[in-house]
Amino acid sequence: MTTPHNAANPGDIAKTVLMPGDPLRAKFVADTYLEDVKCYNEVRGMYGFTGLYKGKPVSVQGHGMGMPSIGIYTYELYNMYDVDNIIRIGSAGAIREDVKIMDMVLGMGACTDSNYAYQYGMPGTYAPIATYDLLEKAVRIAREKDQKFFVGNILSADIFYNPLGSTPWKEMGVLAVEMEAAALYMNAAQAKKNALCMLTISDELHSGKELPAHDRQVSFRKMMEIALELAISL
Repeated sequence: MTTPHNAANPGDIAKTVLMPGDPLRAKFVADTYLEDVKCYNEVRGMYGFTGLYKGKPVSVQGHGMGMPSIGIYTYELYNMYDVDNIIRIGSAGAIREDVKIMDMVLGMGACTDSNYAYQYGMPGTYAPIATYDLLEKAVRIAREKDQKFFVGNILSADIFYNPLGSTPWKEMGVLAVEMEAAALYMNAAQAKKNALCMLTISDELHSGKELPAHDRQVSFRKMMEIALELAISL
């Protein structure tokens, strides 16, 4: 079945999907790493591709910016296309001083200033977390590839230009800020599916250093390769 946001037909999408925010990063992954690639979606410019990585089917699709956007795409993948595993491969801003540009962060939990959880009607505060099996395997693969990484809490923010800054989150040990993981983790929990957010640091809030847009699109190869190895291990 197709949806208003995805033109894929049943069977077009693999059980595991890698999801960057930028659809051009999805195209870069498909062009660089996958064989026998088929483009299954171009609706709204949100490219989706399925191909083979080391002989196993893997899909990669953009999800856009912010929790409403990733919320739509991941809900459809889990509930309408029977996807089992979604691995977000995104960029993030470092909050803690020891987290530097090009370091990798694995989001064990995702704090948020969003009201996304309101839809579930819970009588308290929900704590969105990654699927442990995916997290454990990602840690092992990152160590094998000698990639510097951190595991811990990240912040999924609704506000990109936040006048209040990140100091309160830093005081609570939050590693980095991005804009989507909490919604991904909540959608996975409700669908009883699996999710992990993998991030490469593209800028440092504590120093002002940042990568240009083109580097964000094509330079996160170590993270992409770890995510692909994770995908074919599932």
